[in-house]
Amino acid sequence: MTAWEPIASETPETAEQGFSPAFEVMRARAEGEPPPTPLVFASPHSGRLYPPDMMAAARLAAQDLRGSEDAFVDDLIAGAPALGVCVIRARLARAYIDLNRDAWELDPTMFEDALPDFAQARTARVAAGLGAIARVAGEGRPIYARKLTFAEAKARIETAHRPYHDALDRLLAQARGAHGLAILVDWHSMPAAAARGHRARGGGPCDIVLGDRFGAACGPGLTALMEKTLEGLGYRVARNAPYAGGYTTEHYGRPSRRTHAIQVEINRALYMNETTREPAEGLARLKTDVESVTARLVQTDWTELL
Repeated sequence: MTAWEPIASETPETAEQGFSPAFEVMRARAEGEPPPTPLVFASPHSGRLYPPDMMAAARLAAQDLRGSEDAFVDDLIAGAPALGVCVIRARLARAYIDLNRDAWELDPTMFEDALPDFAQARTARVAAGLGAIARVAGEGRPIYARKLTFAEAKARIETAHRPYHDALDRLLAQARGAHGLAILVDWHSMPAAAARGHRARGGGPCDIVLGDRFGAACGPGLTALMEKTLEGLGYRVARNAPYAGGYTTEHYGRPSRRTHAIQVEINRALYMNETTREPAEGLARLKTDVESVTARLVQTDWTELL
């Protein structure tokens, strides 16, 4: 297939508000056919859409919220299906619903009514204002002009978060069914300031951080292969600092159950102007290099490595 295909992401609520589908999938083969490789790429934070219900409650303009987007990351991996990799990407902005969080990771101070007992209100991400529905944007600025209701949060979860993860889970199951294992690469970008504070293995600020939950989310061969390939392309690579992997890596990364997951964080200074949010000259080179990494993964004999 050569075009983004919405799957299982349209509901009456999303269609009515004009932002359907909530996410999109690009397959390497037609739906129903076995995937040609065990690889699935995900981009949960590259969405650019800010639905009307969010903006009606917000004190900040959409432009003030865009700093949380992993801008252009979905473009960087758009060539993967031609190489045999299935790709899933978000369309809704991370500030609306963060797909790399547990769905019920909610901050009770944001809501006018009580949250149910199953809400996870005491995580470090919630404390930082960055739960499934973020409380703050860049520089700690409050996003909302009023308190939300739990019904609003539930609607975002049911129309976006749950369908996205249902689809991702199915893609991984299809990979396991066809190849005996699944390999999930969760693609992200990080502010240059975060990269400057951490040293790469070879010295200097890191260009790319590989997060494998300190070895718990994937076999060591996957992390080593990606590290070696990226360093061979000239990138300075760090492991697990400052990002060890979020909800997606932790939730799906189960090597004992034949699913390996790794998070990739790319320094935004490599390919964009963080102030203007415009692409820089490095974007074309980085996209070519990401395709080189993808080709290397596609060519790998996983039965030997993992």
